[in-house]
Amino acid sequence: MYTASEKLTTANITDIMQSAYIEYSMSVIISRALPDARDGLKPVQRRVLYAMLREGLLHNRPFDKCAGVVGEVLKNYHPHGDSSVYDTLVRLAQTWVMRYPLIDPQGNFGSVDGDPPAAYRYTEARLKNVSEELLKDIEEDTVDFAPNYKESTTEPTVLPAALPNLLMNGSTGIAVGMTTNIPPHNLGEIIGAACAIIDNPSITVDEVVTYIPGPDFPTGGYITGRAGIKSYLTTGRGIVRTRGKAHTEEMKGGGEQIVITEIPYNVNRATLVLRIAELIREKEIEGVRDLRDESDENTRIVIELKRGEQSQIVINQLYQKTSLESSFGVILLALDKKRPKQMNIKELLECYIDHRRDVITRRTQFRLNQAKARAHILEGYIIALDNLDDFVKIIRSSKDKEEAKQRLMAKYPLSEIQTNAILELRLYQLTGLERGKIEAEYLELMKLIDELQGILDSEAKLNALIKKELLELKDKYASPRRTEIVDDAGELRMEDVIPNVGCVITVSHLGFIKRTPVADYRSQKRGGKGVIGAETYEEDFAEHLFTASTHDYILFLTSTGQCHAKKVYDTPEGTRTSKGKSVSSFLRLSEGEKIAAMICVKDFAPDQYLVMATKRGVIKKSALSDYANCTRDGGLIGINLAEGDSVIGTVLTTGDNELILVSHQGLAVRFRERDAESGEVLFRDTGRATGGVTGMRFKLDSDYLDVIEVVDHDAKFLVASEAGLGVRTRFEDYRLVNRGASGVWAIDLPEDGSICLAGALSIKDTDEVMLLTAKGQSIRCPVNTIREVNRGGKGVKLLTLAEGDKLLGIARIVETAEELEANTTPPMDVPPTTEA
Repeated sequence: MYTASEKLTTANITDIMQSAYIEYSMSVIISRALPDARDGLKPVQRRVLYAMLREGLLHNRPFDKCAGVVGEVLKNYHPHGDSSVYDTLVRLAQTWVMRYPLIDPQGNFGSVDGDPPAAYRYTEARLKNVSEELLKDIEEDTVDFAPNYKESTTEPTVLPAALPNLLMNGSTGIAVGMTTNIPPHNLGEIIGAACAIIDNPSITVDEVVTYIPGPDFPTGGYITGRAGIKSYLTTGRGIVRTRGKAHTEEMKGGGEQIVITEIPYNVNRATLVLRIAELIREKEIEGVRDLRDESDENTRIVIELKRGEQSQIVINQLYQKTSLESSFGVILLALDKKRPKQMNIKELLECYIDHRRDVITRRTQFRLNQAKARAHILEGYIIALDNLDDFVKIIRSSKDKEEAKQRLMAKYPLSEIQTNAILELRLYQLTGLERGKIEAEYLELMKLIDELQGILDSEAKLNALIKKELLELKDKYASPRRTEIVDDAGELRMEDVIPNVGCVITVSHLGFIKRTPVADYRSQKRGGKGVIGAETYEEDFAEHLFTASTHDYILFLTSTGQCHAKKVYDTPEGTRTSKGKSVSSFLRLSEGEKIAAMICVKDFAPDQYLVMATKRGVIKKSALSDYANCTRDGGLIGINLAEGDSVIGTVLTTGDNELILVSHQGLAVRFRERDAESGEVLFRDTGRATGGVTGMRFKLDSDYLDVIEVVDHDAKFLVASEAGLGVRTRFEDYRLVNRGASGVWAIDLPEDGSICLAGALSIKDTDEVMLLTAKGQSIRCPVNTIREVNRGGKGVKLLTLAEGDKLLGIARIVETAEELEANTTPPMDVPPTTEA
């Protein structure tokens, strides 16, 4: 229980818990977790550096065991576990953590891969010259000392810190109810900003920010965007986006590999490699052949790509799905006069400058006092030398030192200190040569005293000295910036670095897609043999052909009515004879889903409409702006389909166009969206995820819709059959009817259905068309070599087919301005081939 001498008092447990918790939290905040704004060090870091100084472990001395340092710190300064001291020592030495390491390590001090350091009985360390600048002049009464935990010695409450350590190396710590996370910066930039504040104390924060572009991480990499940097510099809080550096290298055989040479700050390299491997294994990143970590002291992670894969797409996926891009949340929180305070960059620098002003003032006063004390003694020497014979006589006639001192002080204006110094003089110092040295030293001291007194009396001289010392250290320790600051994705678009060129998009029957430059296909005349346009797998053939420019969007309408949107440059690039990449992985299609139609748009304008047509003759019209979110993974529902129906084509309209539908058996229907005279809307638009209305009825049960096109009265309509024959006519040859009609004959095809429609499109005389056969033969054919004939005929020969081959599809070539200029030479006329 309790004894009689003990007193019991009652108290509210809430009050006890509150006071105890406040004491605990203040202890953590002040004495453990947060750095001091003046020297940028936490107590344990300061104790490690000071203990190493006391042990004599300077940068020009031999290394010594870390066990000795840990023991010294524990014995005299830090009454906590040895792991906290050793972990601190190790962190101060790690080059991937500290922008300017404070400790010079020898042995295994861990790695950027997260490997732990060796035990402190195996490792050795000493101070670096940078850390000695933080401790410089500490013996000259520049900082306050406090008793250690057992009051056996004293320790500094702060270091003199000739360098702005808090900003140049950063700090991180979690206290009670608050946290700090300060990134490292470039020393040259920080000193430049500090000098600007010294020169103009009323400088604004925005002006200080111009001297500091942003953090400078020891691991290099990129910082994307400047908004987060400006936020934390001006307010003390912000988020900085960091990225690793990756570039591509050409391999033997024409392939490419991505090489990561720098990673973001605080990212574990081994964990990053494992994450990349996991994404490749789960097929979230496609097109990777091999992954290797070839790193030593320098980072080199190699990602070898399969042939035809676009490296920029893989790099973007790495940024999106791994820690190769990460965020660094900055909180500029530090102790100012023993109080935690969130500050902006100017306030932090002002704390440091005020500290240096105090340190240099105290150092100057210390040196002034020492100079005055020495001058005082020299003045006594000079009096003694001037009266040397009398001094010798008095000393010889005195019975002891004390009597001599009293007799000298009674006869001459000497203090006790001067008298003691005179009595301790050696005889050789009474020679004439030594007298000259004493007088010269006295004159030098008087100059030094005037100089030191001038610094104390003039704030301008004090500020000039602070600035001079900072600039000297800048010249000695500043290094080039490692982290590059670039505009973020919103400021620098992919379009800014990818040329805008024409290309051909090909999708095979088995679902392989590729993008090929238009220039790879040479222009030939009608009836030519063509070139190999697509090397396909066995029993595969090219099923869709589309032309576009690289900066456009491609809308992919699948057979199930789903709509996907991709930039053309995101489409995997391949040679004219390559097989391409699986479209199911490119678009993440579900099983059995195929590409039914593709259409190119520059943007999702609200005044345009997307008209879809299905195999059963259903058409649906929706505003293009309804599909703006199709760029997301998985796409959006484009149309609600009846069971067994599928999408066959899509076109863009203005709401006032005429449309033409062509069936597989060669019948065509031409109708209007709006009545030109009355303005009545004949074909209304509906929402995105809706069904459609009847566009065409079929005379034959086996017939189905094959083509939808927008009518252009300045162009002609080319209809081609599988036999390689084509009919080029005016649109006016197709009479205007209401939607839902059965149509008129566009081309004469056999009634047995042995030859059906290959394709139809609107073309102009200056256009070129691409013809593609089932066996992969392709040919570019100028339209003006295809003779115009009547609607309903068998047509003229468009190309010569090999035995067993058939025409699969036709598409109009899209060329950029540069390509048009390069192809201004008019084609030579050739005699027309015999009509079929």
